Amino acid sequence: MRKLELGQSGIMVSEICLGTMTWGSQNTEAEGHAQIDLALDRGVNFLDTAEMYPVNPVKAETAGRTEEIVGTYLAKRGKRDDLVIATKITGEGSNAIPGGPEISPSRIRQAIEDSLRRLQTDYVDLYQFHWPNRGSYHFRKTWRWDPSKQPSKAQVRDDMSACLETLTALQKEGKIREFGLSNETAWGTAQWLDLAEAGKGPRVQAIQNEYSLMCRYYDLDLGELGYHEQVTLLAYSPLAAGILTGKYSGDVIPEGTRRALVHNLGGRANPRAFDVADVYTGLAKEAGLDPVTMAIAWVMSRPFPVIPIVGATSVEQLKPNLDAAGMELPKELLDKIAVIHQHHPMPF
Repeated sequence: MRKLELGQSGIMVSEICLGTMTWGSQNTEAEGHAQIDLALDRGVNFLDTAEMYPVNPVKAETAGRTEEIVGTYLAKRGKRDDLVIATKITGEGSNAIPGGPEISPSRIRQAIEDSLRRLQTDYVDLYQFHWPNRGSYHFRKTWRWDPSKQPSKAQVRDDMSACLETLTALQKEGKIREFGLSNETAWGTAQWLDLAEAGKGPRVQAIQNEYSLMCRYYDLDLGELGYHEQVTLLAYSPLAAGILTGKYSGDVIPEGTRRALVHNLGGRANPRAFDVADVYTGLAKEAGLDPVTMAIAWVMSRPFPVIPIVGATSVEQLKPNLDAAGMELPKELLDKIAVIHQHHPMPF
């Protein structure tokens, strides 16, 4: 498992990150611990979680349970120094937090203390804002995206500056090491970077956005920004919520799957998406690869700093994700993937 620098932080993390969002809903504590054990054995040192997890569905009564499972692992195994742990503060409007408050200095303070308690650790390596206060086009909101409804640029930057001041204090207190974004835009990320350069607070080291063979908003303006500014993309849903495994081919809903819990897969499920996935899975099989392994390895091949976040509901499901470590897809296969994307652009 190769190690990559997270942004410009000097923190070296595995080229694959282990996601945790099903632990506490679809997975038990023991199953979560077993996944960490396998990941560590395979060279993974990077875990991502969030205060609002688990998902499927997100509920106030279960929020924080995933962090608690990570915390009991750390308490039992004592491997804190072997792991780089990322977590996230929930953004405005979520039913995971009573009242759905926006991210603010006081909310950051309370949220980090609660996360540290659940994680049973003194610090978080990467603290991420789950989505911006002003909103964004992520989570299938592209069809109604309207930036004209946002606060003024001055108001947005004042809000960012206040949050950065709090993050600076938390860094000095040793409670967080680095700062990251999630579900952000190119303009938003540029503002955070500009404020950091002006001395307002810590620099953005990573941005956690959706990215896969079938969801490629990051390829253009954000990809350019990530490359030149050395901001690492933490690519979530690299299997398009499981669609790229082929298990939903023909628009089926297998028992025990994510789709059995969330029928529309967060707005991704549609006939065209399943048909496009069939093309990718067919290509993988033609190349002698597991479709899961090919999809993860493709994300890792991109021309900007990127680390896929992989997730599974069993150790067996996790293995083909981790098999992508160190893999370099041949140019001929990458060229075929590019042609498929040209002929079958993003289906959701």
